[in-house]
Amino acid sequence: MSRLGALAHNLYSGEVSVDFVGKRRRWYAISAVFLLLALGGLLGRDLNLGIEFKGGSEFTVPTSASVEDGRAAVEAAGVPVGDPIVTQVGTDRLRIQTPALTPDQAAQVTASLSENLGVPAEDIGVTLVGPSWGAEITQRALQGLIVFIVLVVVFLSFYFEWRLAIAAIVALIHDVLITVGIYALTGFEVTPATVIGVLTILGFSLYDTVVVFDKVKENTRGITSGNRATYSDAANLALNQTLVRSINTSVVALLPIAAILVVGVGLLGAGTLKDLALALFIGTAAGTYSSIFIATPVACQLQERRPEYQALAKRVSARRSGADTSGKPVSKRAQSRGGTAVLEAEAAVDTDQDPGDADEGESTSGVAPTGPRQQPKRNQTRSQRKKR
Repeated sequence: MSRLGALAHNLYSGEVSVDFVGKRRRWYAISAVFLLLALGGLLGRDLNLGIEFKGGSEFTVPTSASVEDGRAAVEAAGVPVGDPIVTQVGTDRLRIQTPALTPDQAAQVTASLSENLGVPAEDIGVTLVGPSWGAEITQRALQGLIVFIVLVVVFLSFYFEWRLAIAAIVALIHDVLITVGIYALTGFEVTPATVIGVLTILGFSLYDTVVVFDKVKENTRGITSGNRATYSDAANLALNQTLVRSINTSVVALLPIAAILVVGVGLLGAGTLKDLALALFIGTAAGTYSSIFIATPVACQLQERRPEYQALAKRVSARRSGADTSGKPVSKRAQSRGGTAVLEAEAAVDTDQDPGDADEGESTSGVAPTGPRQQPKRNQTRSQRKKR
């Protein structure tokens, strides 16, 4: 068996355990740092919205000219465009973005680009987006996000319960804020492809969270009838049992996304491929983290406010302190193993035998008699009569 396979087996059986739930404050602190950075980026730099959201004009010029040449050609048109955004796409195209222009102004810019860069006017692509259309796209994107979250809450509430649904939503919001914040900090342009990427990573984050929650549900089924482990113990074991699977799934997903991101930035330049890949990469990494370090610890906090789980925690604490609820001593081995390694079914059976059920004439102490077996009293009486 490989080392990874052996580790996965030990994590699943509880022989090796990482205390994810017990150290939740540490994970919350790490997430808080990332969230503060994300909010700082949103409040300080704001998002670099593409023309699809804020409106504007875009010119795509098939040329190998430099960015400076493209900016000079736009300024030579004599149209008030402020500071145009000129980006080199690959090695043979320039993408020029300006504020919203009228058709006549766009024609003047196209003519200037054709004259100064030596490109036929009919080869220059022109896209004009009005502010109202961009606002409509933004509104539709927010509507899609809200509908997605509502459907997630309904589904998880029916499949699990509402407390786990809230924990999953907390993890989803965590992922969205981090992804959007990194976009603000890096200055990457937000395009419709970015929105598609964000919605996709929400699905991935939900998928990983549901896998963990399903194992939590399996481990906690009927747990309140015993006194061996708390809800947090069972949930922590579920995290350990699904840890290797979550890591493997995330690595397999991140490798091709990283390859797409490198190709999009290094070979093809800025474009739709880059926007989609960046959102997927950030969201997949954040989703893997949140499903392990955020969703399940939050679910445990919500669940252990319920009276039945509070009573269970008291019984488990009493048992581990040296005596269970019936007053019987608990072995040191059982105490040392803790809760996550003792989640087997309650199969312990009281093997103490009732002394009244012992065979007649046998010792009730469990030790075999050393002398000859004594005959019943009535047989001795008959023997005495015969001798007479």
